[in-house]
Amino acid sequence: MNASEDAVVSGVREVVPGMIVTGMEVAELDGTPRMGPTFGAMIVSGQKAGDLANSIINDTEPSRRYTDFSFAPIKESTVAREMTRRYRKDLLKFADTDVVIVGGGPSGLTCAYELSKHPEVSVAVIEASVAPGGGAWVGGQLFSGMVVRKPGEKLFDELGIEYATKKNFVVVKHAGLFTSTIMSQLLRADNVKLFNATAVEDFIVKEGAVCGVVTNWAVVSRAHGTQSCMDPQVMQAKVVVSSCGHDGPFGATGVKRVAEVGLIDKVPGMKALDMNRSEDAVIRSTREIVPGMIVTGMEAVEADGGARMGPTFGAMIVSGQKAAELALKSVTK
Repeated sequence: MNASEDAVVSGVREVVPGMIVTGMEVAELDGTPRMGPTFGAMIVSGQKAGDLANSIINDTEPSRRYTDFSFAPIKESTVAREMTRRYRKDLLKFADTDVVIVGGGPSGLTCAYELSKHPEVSVAVIEASVAPGGGAWVGGQLFSGMVVRKPGEKLFDELGIEYATKKNFVVVKHAGLFTSTIMSQLLRADNVKLFNATAVEDFIVKEGAVCGVVTNWAVVSRAHGTQSCMDPQVMQAKVVVSSCGHDGPFGATGVKRVAEVGLIDKVPGMKALDMNRSEDAVIRSTREIVPGMIVTGMEAVEADGGARMGPTFGAMIVSGQKAAELALKSVTK
């Protein structure tokens, strides 16, 4: 670890005319040791690469602050203990929590952000992917802009996100600007914890009410059936917000499961696209679908057989806000 990080920074260079290598690609190129779960070299090597790029573009001397650069020494076991201690503390804290949000897409993140304003309410966000955000990293057909119909842009004003204003909608230049901004805000809150790369495999159901979730590492969930039983963990909650999106391998898993166990009759599924009808319907469909479980976002569309909306995100934002309001009432009543 110690040798690797220093070597990565010193190895950042223009490896051939017009091409700079940085980060772990330096380690691959130079045959240096792997560093493990520390990130200082990734940050500083990126800074050095940016400085080199700037010096090449402007034909100036690169900064000398990276000459003989060295990180403070550390034991590998210290890193392991620090990460384990913190994660264990989070697991203990959120084993019994106020709100569990299943799915960190735009609705789930917006719900978590709104609840982060209430420090007395503990919130666990469980996301199966390593990177939360769902479909909100890009707009339609992988284009980068994010279209939000009015008045959904009010959250952008609160978050300080710039947008272009049209007659009935606004456009953020890149969807990732919304996702990264709202994540940076909610993750600062002491009452919110994101458990990414974690799957919800089932719900805790008692006397017809959802009162928690059954969790496992996402990679373990995908490996079920390939080897012997790998039992899960649990989180109890006063309310579960299911924000699992639409169709696909993880889509609408919350409402599908409560249908399987007989808490609702069926899941009609999403109908064909009608943008105007769909977004308004999403807000109406955001509700406590069974005791202890609120549906939001595109999962609400699946639950009610509503129309798909296509690449507009206003309903995802407002639905998440409504879900947070409903969850807060449920927790505090």
